Amino acid sequence: MKPQKEKVCERVYLTFPKKLVKEPIVCWLAKKFDILFNIRGSTVTAEMGLVALEINGERGEVDKAIRWLKEQGVIVEPIEKNVIE
Repeated sequence: MKPQKEKVCERVYLTFPKKLVKEPIVCWLAKKFDILFNIRGSTVTAEMGLVALEINGERGEVDKAIRWLKEQGVIVEPIEKNVIE
């Protein structure tokens, strides 16, 4: 019997600098990694973007997805529990 992989739900704020505001980063995230995500809120202007995102999946995939976001130049910060329930 295969051991079950740990499923997690990470809630994060993504801050997109001006140079990334028009890039389809969240779309690429869905295509590159075996995760599900839920946009819980967002504010986007010409100068910056802020997205509250829940990322669901196996721990390893979620960690890789978050690492990839950071590599693209997105600032990733955890959302405190119960902020968006």
